[in-house]
Amino acid sequence: MAYWPHLVAILVGAGLMLQVGMNATLGRVVGSPLLASVLNFAVGLAWLLLVSVVYGARPAPGSFGQVPAWAWLGGLCGAAYVGAVTVVGPRLGAVALLALVLLGQMAASLAIDRFGVMGFARSELTPSRLIGAALLVAGVLLIVRR
Repeated sequence: MAYWPHLVAILVGAGLMLQVGMNATLGRVVGSPLLASVLNFAVGLAWLLLVSVVYGARPAPGSFGQVPAWAWLGGLCGAAYVGAVTVVGPRLGAVALLALVLLGQMAASLAIDRFGVMGFARSELTPSRLIGAALLVAGVLLIVRR
């Protein structure tokens, strides 16, 4: 069984928490969390363009017109995430931020899997999944409780 996808997911998850601190610091220094988020995306765009050029990534001819309208909104979700965590991350703390973001991701994931939307395979809500989600909610409540 290949475990590299698990490792990649763990590493990018850790990177997301580091990103919150980096963006919060950037926001304090430049005087605006919104501007810090814009700069974050500018650096990210430059990096992705460079990697795309190096790997020769090219869109299939005519493919842009075939993309469903809703699929273009993924960038808005990313921008909302980066902007929001840049503002609320320092106020909540890393652990509480992670717990609350993970709770939102878990709730959305359960619904997405249940109905098989946005390209995900349909997957039933099993008792073990619901128990796992309930344990996550309990964990979040314990973490954010002061």
